[in-house]
Amino acid sequence: MLRYHNRMYRIVLALCLLPAFAQLQKEPPKEPTNLKVLKGASGAEVSQIMRTFTAGLGVQCVYCHIQGNPASDENPKKETARHMIELMKLVNAQFPDKKMHVTCYTCHRGEAEPKTAPEPRTGG
Repeated sequence: MLRYHNRMYRIVLALCLLPAFAQLQKEPPKEPTNLKVLKGASGAEVSQIMRTFTAGLGVQCVYCHIQGNPASDENPKKETARHMIELMKLVNAQFPDKKMHVTCYTCHRGEAEPKTAPEPRTGG
């Protein structure tokens, strides 16, 4: 009789622990995202897009994102970036070939503030 109870105890224990083990088998939780204008882009695509923003503006991620919490909207520069992305999409949509002709670099030239006039010529 003791063997029967011991065996039943093990079965019940296994059934109780099964959901916990099943949870461990699932993929790890993804980093929280807050994509409002880059919807539908994969993680790899978003990373590449962010690298082009970094190069185009000559800044690091924390220029727009809160370190340790990239999904946060606390930094107002993030909302400015969203508006600029929408503007860039709107301008590029006007080209008949629908290719990207305007990027962050078009105006920023690797600096946080966009260029509004050509650099003065030196020399003669």
